[in-house]
Amino acid sequence: MLVIHPTDITTSFLSCLYNGTESKIADQNMSKREIEHLLHHSPQRERIMLLGHGSDIGLFSRTDDSVPEFDRIIVGHPHAYHLRRHGGNIIGIWCHADKFARKEGLRGLFSGMIISDVKEAEEYGIITLQHHIDEANEVMFATLRKLLDDGTALNEIPEQMKALNHKPSSWLTNFNYGNFYYL
Repeated sequence: MLVIHPTDITTSFLSCLYNGTESKIADQNMSKREIEHLLHHSPQRERIMLLGHGSDIGLFSRTDDSVPEFDRIIVGHPHAYHLRRHGGNIIGIWCHADKFARKEGLRGLFSGMIISDVKEAEEYGIITLQHHIDEANEVMFATLRKLLDDGTALNEIPEQMKALNHKPSSWLTNFNYGNFYYL
């Protein structure tokens, strides 16, 4: 599996999706061209996992983790050609990854908006504390990892995630667990 996960303290919990697996991990230390090279040379059947922060234009990265702003797109439109070769074997987890995938004609499991901080929660009318968000996301992504480890087909995961929304559910968990899509 090829994993592209720029190092970021606010998305470090996503590493539970690939820790302990045989994976090649690319982070913010690679250039866009190096990422393109990796995608081009990865076998078509190999799963690609794209994780972190982003938007409908791609996966973001920053060269300095102590600065809150992102300074580049590490996976974007120029990489879409290589990603399309992988058919439905892509997992993209970042805010609005589904919009990027739709725009670029990608297939696989993608997240919509995933709330990872209090500011984002407030933007969506959800009142919560950061430690509740952190705990909920750790449980949610451990649940996703279990589904992946159990061999659950990517197209079944969105419904499985909704069904596995741990009780007691909350506005936060209902929102996040409902934002997985198979395209």
